[in-house]
Amino acid sequence: MDFKKTNAPTDTMTRNLMDFSKETGNVYESVVIIGKRANQIAAEMKEELTKKLQEFGTANDNLEEVFENDEQIQISRFYERLPKPTLIATQEFLDDKIYYRNPAKDAPSDHLL
Repeated sequence: MDFKKTNAPTDTMTRNLMDFSKETGNVYESVVIIGKRANQIAAEMKEELTKKLQEFGTANDNLEEVFENDEQIQISRFYERLPKPTLIATQEFLDDKIYYRNPAKDAPSDHLL
């Protein structure tokens, strides 16, 4: 998933709760799906940012040797300007780009026999 090319808004906006219940039939189930996807996106973003910032790390960091690197600051600012993971996940859910399943609903019911 390339979260840099998302069309999610960068600020919060009021949404109609009924839009969330269309697919699942339950607003709370939809919120759980969005929350789990947001956690996945946040982990991906953190991992990518950590990899990029590790390039600038030195083996012996001292307080006196710490200096500002313009390229490092630009990378950090870029990630700060990206939409938050919850906003990206919400937009993906509303655009039907998230695959989800509920094993409890999909399992055959043996108790009806």
